[in-house]
Amino acid sequence: MLLPCTEKGVRFTAANSFTFSVPLPQTPATVHSQFDPFQFGKLRKMRDSGYRRCIKHRTFFSCFLFLTKVTLGRVVLAPMTRCRALNGIPGDALAEYYTQRSTPGGFLITEGTLISPSAPGFPHVPGIYSDAQVEAWKKVVDAVHAKGSVLFCQLWHVGRASHQVYQPGGVPPISSTNKPVSNRWRILMPDGTYGIYPAPRALKTSEILEVVEHYRQASLNAIRAGFDGVEIHGAHGYLIDQFLKNGINDRVDEYGGSIENRCRFMMQVIQAVVSAVGADRVAFRMSPAIDHLDATDSDPLNLGLSVIERINKLQLQVGSKLTYLHVTQPRYTASGQTESRRTGIEEEEAQMIRTWRRAYQGTFMCSGGFTRELGIQAVTEGDADLVSYGRHFISNPDLVLRLKLNAPLNKYIRKTFYTQDPVVGYIDYPVLCKADGGQAPLSRL
Repeated sequence: MLLPCTEKGVRFTAANSFTFSVPLPQTPATVHSQFDPFQFGKLRKMRDSGYRRCIKHRTFFSCFLFLTKVTLGRVVLAPMTRCRALNGIPGDALAEYYTQRSTPGGFLITEGTLISPSAPGFPHVPGIYSDAQVEAWKKVVDAVHAKGSVLFCQLWHVGRASHQVYQPGGVPPISSTNKPVSNRWRILMPDGTYGIYPAPRALKTSEILEVVEHYRQASLNAIRAGFDGVEIHGAHGYLIDQFLKNGINDRVDEYGGSIENRCRFMMQVIQAVVSAVGADRVAFRMSPAIDHLDATDSDPLNLGLSVIERINKLQLQVGSKLTYLHVTQPRYTASGQTESRRTGIEEEEAQMIRTWRRAYQGTFMCSGGFTRELGIQAVTEGDADLVSYGRHFISNPDLVLRLKLNAPLNKYIRKTFYTQDPVVGYIDYPVLCKADGGQAPLSRL
């Protein structure tokens, strides 16, 4: 019998029930003997990288081909800002947060991690641009690896979604434009109040490659800290998205106007990071149809296809695919709300995701308001290879087990999302355990 377990020190740490993870097999016969009766798929080689053997099949509760040394489950911890890295340095509470959500074969993406001192737009978010930050992240990465999970660092620059209070010297934040985020939105200030977004400063053409270099150096720092790879945040109205969307980008130089020009900054960033750490350690996140922070585009379907076309071409040029493409569903807002839709719109948006999914030549991850049932549907119908969960993972450190068992989920407490409390609403959510306080046996999974 499994019950919610709140006793300190008792956590469910058995193998990720979505992966049945074991050491990579040497022969198909070995795979068969180790995975029966749960091995539904087939063995295959990834031809686009140095990776050897992995397992792929279209089942939600199953293994998924992914990285060199591990096979991963399809349920992913989505990147979520939590504001617990005091002064930008990951601490013990942050390490505990990620460790709680780690299981053998698990895959985690960090919260947005700052690439430079000009990148923040929230209080107490971690960075990856200083030696002190790199050293602090090493402890987090080591703890996650000790639990058998893979950890990617999300590289983040918020662009105009910032305030002078977060900027070195109190200068305006940078962007593709001089237009501020509208008063429809508010920015969280260091004292916990909410303020109005100020007017940003449009980057000069000559300054843009310096920002590209910040992404490149941040990726090198992430690998130095031990991360398995990086996800470039190009979504949700932040800096790269501010170049991509024609509702924001009003430039008249080679970074504005046509889709080709608006994709230029994004591609320079991806190319720089790929050249630094290798394509198979790089992922990209996009949200062409999300209007968070006024990030609108007149043709989101075509924008998404244009991004994908350029990434596909880059993959051919370098002879290796990105680790994955991460797409936020159109029906979802970056602030964590699933929007109500008029009849017919949901199918139209689902078709948009399917179009992007068919166009991308690689692993496709979806996020945004997924339930257990919607996640299973997305994978079994071929709309996604991986599904990332956000808010449910906040309140359920053992989410993969709960989804596998179809167990009730803890309710998240929204007011604790962005506080600086190192415990409440962060690392104090209960997990499942046996009635006697022990662990559930693997044979039950």
